[in-house]
Amino acid sequence: MATNTANVRVAVTGAISKNATGTSAPTGTASSLAAWTELGFVGEDGVTLTLPGSGDSDPIKAWQNGVTVRTIRTPNEDNPTYSFVLLETNLAVIELYFNATTSGATSTEGAVAFSNQTARGYFSYVVDVIDGAELIRDYIPKGIVTEVGDQVFANGEPIGYEITIEAEYDSTKTYNFKRWSTALKTP
Repeated sequence: MATNTANVRVAVTGAISKNATGTSAPTGTASSLAAWTELGFVGEDGVTLTLPGSGDSDPIKAWQNGVTVRTIRTPNEDNPTYSFVLLETNLAVIELYFNATTSGATSTEGAVAFSNQTARGYFSYVVDVIDGAELIRDYIPKGIVTEVGDQVFANGEPIGYEITIEAEYDSTKTYNFKRWSTALKTP
């Protein structure tokens, strides 16, 4: 196979958007996300996608010479995760990070009531990665925030909202996430 520098992608920019689960899914890279809420600027390290390992394998050994006669494979129970730091302090980011409903839209104080007794809900997410005219789009139909990082308040540093979203398996769609890539389209 010949090498081709035109096939090398760089995540120059992009966006993370969210919507309620059950919202119409994008059907490709050209789908409009006008009804979705974009979460704003992402920290300079971008988005990290972590895929689970290949699962477990258990070799069955025979008594004769300890030879392996069969291997049982079980799929990994972990889900893919997307990790990133959001930089904008806006209503959507605050509600996602703190798992709270704000009164910011109706209050002059912009109050947030945080309680660790409230279970986090599911949302659908779209992660767009853009390199010039090329777009990689990941659609997560059933995502849940499984981890938030510490907030640091320091002079000269942006206040960030570190979030990890787990892409759970959606039994209706039969995947954890779906990816489209304009670079892979057939001409």
